[in-house]
Amino acid sequence: MRAIIIEDSRLARVELKEQLSQFTDIELIAEAENAEAGIELIHQSHPDLLFLDIQLPGMDGFALLEKLDFLPQIIFTTAYDEYAVKSFEVNALDYLLKPITNDRLQGAIDKARQQFKSAAISPDQTLQPNSRFFVKEKEQCWLVELQQVQLFESIGNYTRLYFEQHKPMIYKSLNQIESRLPIGNFFRANRTELINMQYVKNVEMVLNGHLLISLENGKIIELSRRRATEFKKQMSL
Repeated sequence: MRAIIIEDSRLARVELKEQLSQFTDIELIAEAENAEAGIELIHQSHPDLLFLDIQLPGMDGFALLEKLDFLPQIIFTTAYDEYAVKSFEVNALDYLLKPITNDRLQGAIDKARQQFKSAAISPDQTLQPNSRFFVKEKEQCWLVELQQVQLFESIGNYTRLYFEQHKPMIYKSLNQIESRLPIGNFFRANRTELINMQYVKNVEMVLNGHLLISLENGKIIELSRRRATEFKKQMSL
């Protein structure tokens, strides 16, 4: 698992790096002392795991997450316990209070391993456009063909599927779903929405350089300037 630490205290970074060195399956690829640098590192390297302090200069950890198009597994590291409930509202894997004990860190790493293992998909498990999968929500069931799905939308620990007039939710993360999708058919618009390119009905440029993508089902998706550039590349000949 490739990990990044975002922590403004140099001493805390050194201590956490020392603790993480005992885990042979954790590769620490980068560290940052503020949110802005951390965002850039995450966009560049797409880590599997993020050790994130909440109290950061200029922008706190929750504001940092709002800036991300790609969302890794999050382990909060903080000296304050009042943010615990909010941390799990953003689907954090764990919440470690400083000073971090080895036992608590071990528990968080075990959770990360479980998530990483469940999301690891071998090449022969990649879905094809005509692949079908079973969806059940309450008393309703569907056998859905992948190419029917116009949009995947992250809702906490769940993902909502939009197909035909239906909008059921399944207990899988958006990252897990994206890892199984055929390359080129779907586009990650932002950290919560994944669109099927064949259902793009209209594209509109707005003044701030963002794009508004209209889907055939009426949903409108906003792309940041950076994601708009990637979208135009994917749509080009």
